[in-house]
Amino acid sequence: MRILVIADEESKSLWDYFEKEKLEGIDLIISCGDLSPHYLSFLATFTKAPVIYVHGNHDGRYETTPPDGCICIEDEIYNFKGLRILGLGGCMKYKPGPHMYTQKEMKKRVKKLRWKLFRSRGFDILVTHAPALHLNDGDDMPHRGFESFISLMDKYHPKVFLHGHVHANYGGRYKRESTYNETRVINAYEKYEFEIDDALLKQ
Repeated sequence: MRILVIADEESKSLWDYFEKEKLEGIDLIISCGDLSPHYLSFLATFTKAPVIYVHGNHDGRYETTPPDGCICIEDEIYNFKGLRILGLGGCMKYKPGPHMYTQKEMKKRVKKLRWKLFRSRGFDILVTHAPALHLNDGDDMPHRGFESFISLMDKYHPKVFLHGHVHANYGGRYKRESTYNETRVINAYEKYEFEIDDALLKQ
C-alpha cells in the first residue's frame, strides 16, 4: 500500500505544477494539518484515493470551509482496507484559539477513545499534527510535543506515527524519519511517500 502524507506547506509540485500522473499508484492520502482546505479538495478531485485529515493549529478556517470530498478522522479510528488509523490533531495551547490543547486536555481526548481502541484492538497508524514529547519536538511551547502520544505508542505499538508541525527550516529539530521502539516516525512536512506491506496488516 502506497501512502502520500502531507502537512504544513502546500507542495508546488502537487498544486502549481500538478500532473495527474503524480498521484498514480497512491492508495491513500493523509494530511497532518495546517494546509489550505482548497488544496485538499483539489487533490481529492484528481485521485480515487481517499483523502483523510486531522486539524493543525492554523486550520480554524475548516469550520466554515471544510475540504470537499475529504474525511476528517479527528478522535476516530478510520479503517482503510484493514489499516486502522487513529487521528488526533492540534498542538500545544500557547494562545486562545481552536485546535490547541494542554497536556491534560489531550490526555482527556485519548482517555475518551478507550472503548473505540478496545473494539478495534488498537491501531496501526497514529496521525497527529504535533509531534510527541521529546521526540523531534521543540523547546518552545507552540512546538512542544504531547506526552499522550508516547503513552499511545507504548501501549499499542503502532507501525507508523505521522505528524507535522515541525518544518524543514527548523534545523536540527527537523527529522524526516526516526524510530520510537518498533514504531516508524515520519514528519509529513510538505509531502512524503511511503509504503506499508499489505502482509503486515494481517498480523
